Amino acid sequence: MQLKDLLQNVSDFIWGPPLLILLVGTGVYLTLRLKLLQIFKLPLALKYVFGKDEEENDEGAEGDVSSFGALCTALSATIGTGNIVGVATAVKAGGPGALFWMWIAAFFGMATKYAEGVLAIKYREVDENGNMAGGPMYYIQNGLGLKWLAKIFAVLGIGVAFFGIGTFGQVKSISDAASITFKVPLILTAIIVTVLVALVTLGGIKRISRVSEKVVPFMAGIYILGAVLVLICNYSAIPGAVSIIIRSAFNPQAALGGAAGITVQIALQRGVGRGVFSNEAGLGSAPIAAAAAKTKSPVRQGLISMTGTFFDTIVICTMTGLAIVLTGAYSSPLEGAALTTAAFEAGLPFAVIGKYIVNIGLIFFAFTTILGWNYYGERCAEYLLGVKSILPYRMIFIALVAVGPFLSLDLIFIIADIVNGMMAFPNLIGLIGLRKVVIKETEDYFQQLKEEVALPA
Repeated sequence: MQLKDLLQNVSDFIWGPPLLILLVGTGVYLTLRLKLLQIFKLPLALKYVFGKDEEENDEGAEGDVSSFGALCTALSATIGTGNIVGVATAVKAGGPGALFWMWIAAFFGMATKYAEGVLAIKYREVDENGNMAGGPMYYIQNGLGLKWLAKIFAVLGIGVAFFGIGTFGQVKSISDAASITFKVPLILTAIIVTVLVALVTLGGIKRISRVSEKVVPFMAGIYILGAVLVLICNYSAIPGAVSIIIRSAFNPQAALGGAAGITVQIALQRGVGRGVFSNEAGLGSAPIAAAAAKTKSPVRQGLISMTGTFFDTIVICTMTGLAIVLTGAYSSPLEGAALTTAAFEAGLPFAVIGKYIVNIGLIFFAFTTILGWNYYGERCAEYLLGVKSILPYRMIFIALVAVGPFLSLDLIFIIADIVNGMMAFPNLIGLIGLRKVVIKETEDYFQQLKEEVALPA
């Protein structure tokens, strides 16, 4: 318990006012300077995601995977335990009001994620193997000229891949879900997941992208359908749930009762922290995947990257949170996946369906997150040590996946919060330092679009 308390104190310090102000403040600044781009340009962004990818076959478009493939790789890393376990953890620790602060963080985080995508394409390079390499370490080095800060980011990125979002939290959630749903022993889950991760990740970004393009849309669709059924079956409770969420965001004691022991600061910290854990806006992870996209336009990829936060938090996390609140499951003693499972079981006519939707969805979401973060950490390792480091990195990553099922869930999330928060600092410095580049690229792109529309047919 002493170690856990120490780590929790470290986490609370890192996720204190300075980081929260820097995270949300960067998003607020970009939102205003980009003229509410995440609202007015969201339809165009969605058109780029779901429409025909005209740039993929353009001879001038460089990259390793399609823009959709890059988005799915990024989504594979973000749509994971944060959407099921993370939301439950946030609501449990910070009350229903934590979901409101997740929404706020996600709204402004869309502008942050957009900027990350723009800079990823703007400053990417071709590595020794002929693959695209990009992300915060490249735009911090090539854009700001701060190589030492870029190296710090890369070291922290490997730390998050090894000890944060990438391994322990995902594998632990898979093993718990397999045990709850199918009574699979931990040791067997560890072996199966480790072997599957090895088979996919050893194939590099193209294999990870192919798997993500198939698994992410399918499982996200199944989970969203299940959540929508919960909301439909309990539609009369939705207004009350939204009211509780908003009231407890600003006055938890009045909304939850004096015994709850939850303050506005706790609700805000847990909401923003879990939101960033889920959608990763500001962490600098998504631009590593975005850099591999086949595209000529930084802005186009920025818009596509922005939708990742929309899908992850505004859509999926919201559905999970509403299910937990409107069924009253948040007041139970359950935690993590068990809490979300209880909400789906209580919200659906046939309880067993809820158990399978949540836990099978969790297994697939967590697995794809492992794949995405393997790639992120690999790019960071390559930046620091060159292509010779890729195979040793993959071996260590696979070994850490194997031990994940045997660790404590509470300890895992505390460690994840610490390394996540530390990783965000250098990336946010990069975004702030290169804000004028993002704004100019954006203005030039949309001016060009206007001129193209104005040309006679």
